[in-house]
Amino acid sequence: MKERFEELKEELKSVSDKRREHGHKLHNLWDIIIIGLLAMVCLGTDFTDMETFGKEREKWLKKHLDLPNGIPDSDTFRRVFEKINPNELSKVLYGWLGLKPEKRSTIPLDGKTIRGSKNNKHKADTTVSAFAAENQIVLGELVVEEKTNEITAVPELLEIIDVEGGIVTGDAMNCQKNIVAKIIDKKADYVITIKENQSKLLEETQRYFDEFVDESEKITTENKRFFSILHG
Repeated sequence: MKERFEELKEELKSVSDKRREHGHKLHNLWDIIIIGLLAMVCLGTDFTDMETFGKEREKWLKKHLDLPNGIPDSDTFRRVFEKINPNELSKVLYGWLGLKPEKRSTIPLDGKTIRGSKNNKHKADTTVSAFAAENQIVLGELVVEEKTNEITAVPELLEIIDVEGGIVTGDAMNCQKNIVAKIIDKKADYVITIKENQSKLLEETQRYFDEFVDESEKITTENKRFFSILHG
């Protein structure tokens, strides 16, 4: 166990520490991150839970971490995690766990409404997630802000995950210029469903595949109002 902690501590040194260079740093960045992650694994939900987890298990944690000034408080956890680059942290964790997505892996984008989350004060919560199908791991997930929607949340999700070399897939809701532009910017390819209500785009796409049908493999599926083409 201690060897694995040492490996993780070394890997976490590659994560940028956004705290002031000449500030009064009482805690190591890797100690803060590890305690925070362990708290989340143990069903913690916020920064207060991270502090509580650390204090309840301080004796055990001291066997594996440095903790030069004991357990950080909840404000320290908040300040650090708000500034961490999520892409950097994801790469470290996936690498440490041996779960780095394979190149050319399929990465579906999906939005889900959380049952039972609706009440008199707000509508039901919705999350968007990206899933590496070949590895069976979730690359990232975001809660959709109440005054926005999946269309605005998906580019934010793509910004914080590594999809380079993958094939991002999505339903017709993701057939938006800003979404496919973000996928291209992240150096990935995409397969997005086209709906009939985008008649001009659908017509142009059908014309394109009709023109090159003899040169490319084409699989067509039809389901009531939906029409999609997978080009290989």
